[in-house]
Amino acid sequence: MTGLLLLALFTVAFSMVANRMSTTMLTAPMLFIGFGYLLSQTGIMSQEGAETSLHLVAEIALIVLLFLDAAQIDMGVLRKRHVWPVRMLLIGLPLSLLFGTLAAMPFLPGWPILAVALVAAILAPTDAALGQAVVTNKIVPERTRRALTVESGLNDGLALPVVLLFASLVANETDKSNVDWLVFGAKQLILGPLVGIVAGLAGGTILIWAKNRKSTSEPYEGVGAIALAGAAYLAATQVGGNGFISAFVAGLCFGHVVKGRCKFVYEFTESEGQMLTWGAFFLLGLALLPQAINHLDGSTLAIILISLFVVRPLSIWIALTGTDASGVTRLFFGWFGPRGLATALFALLVVSTIDHSFAEPIVLLAVNAVWISAVLHGLSAAPGARWYARQVEKMGDCAEVKPIDGSAKPLKHSHYDNKDIGNVK
Repeated sequence: MTGLLLLALFTVAFSMVANRMSTTMLTAPMLFIGFGYLLSQTGIMSQEGAETSLHLVAEIALIVLLFLDAAQIDMGVLRKRHVWPVRMLLIGLPLSLLFGTLAAMPFLPGWPILAVALVAAILAPTDAALGQAVVTNKIVPERTRRALTVESGLNDGLALPVVLLFASLVANETDKSNVDWLVFGAKQLILGPLVGIVAGLAGGTILIWAKNRKSTSEPYEGVGAIALAGAAYLAATQVGGNGFISAFVAGLCFGHVVKGRCKFVYEFTESEGQMLTWGAFFLLGLALLPQAINHLDGSTLAIILISLFVVRPLSIWIALTGTDASGVTRLFFGWFGPRGLATALFALLVVSTIDHSFAEPIVLLAVNAVWISAVLHGLSAAPGARWYARQVEKMGDCAEVKPIDGSAKPLKHSHYDNKDIGNVK
């Protein structure tokens, strides 16, 4: 009880300064992971059952945040300027898997290549929540923020079938079973979006219908939105589709239908989503971080740092070559791909299906990747956003700040005002 009381008081204290903290180098994931680790070291809070709770809370948080992020995307604008996220997903993600496998092989001697590929797949998804100071910072051009949000929303859903496939191969499945897993992966990528489209359009239409007849009110709309995110996830898993992709696509369609008419929905779900995220990172620090830090060696650290500093930046640079993204933007995208809840959750999902000699090292590597990424990306998010905004300001007429019709406008009339750059501390 003492530990829960301290957690409650810590959450209250942080929420009182959260807005100011969002412009500093101390982010919520960093602080909640650290607080969980602190309680684990003092023995104030028991770790019994924390890992099971982490699995549940992380999965729920991921579903809600995927839905929320997608619901706030302007699909009309995205259809006209979608090349960046599409390139990052369809080219950058496969390249991350390839380069990540090649980079990790020297540091995992004796491991079968499929197990190394599983590590690369688990490290591939990104989490915009760890770089919230970037994706919510209006001094960063809207197109850039939108691209990062779409990429982080979809790449974990796209990576999950690959993670499950490699996990099954590592578990020494038969050739026939391997074919079944390929079919399974295809079903996840097809059925998940289809279920999401139906759920999002139907849910949004019903909500607008209910609002027009005044049969609902704002608090209930928020509850309904969260329930819709869960329904999209569960319905997709029932038919063999990918629940995470379904939740994200449902959010896209839902937001497109209710755009501008249910503002409280976004405020409500964002509050609940933040609380779930904080809880997941706290449980990560409490349940798994102590053991992960104790097993952090040179090889593990090298894999993580190469993934952060080389694999993703190189993959994104190649993926966006030939587009209208400037070199500065490609560097910015390459760095701000933090590893978050998806990386930890995917490792926990496969731990029971593969040999223990691979399972435990993979989970510990994933947890170390999350906290290291939380620190590095947290510390660099606000300064990085300011640096990028200044670079774009210097470039003036460029793709990052052009209006949708392609005409050039001064920066102060584009997606943010010059005065905002100096206001970010």
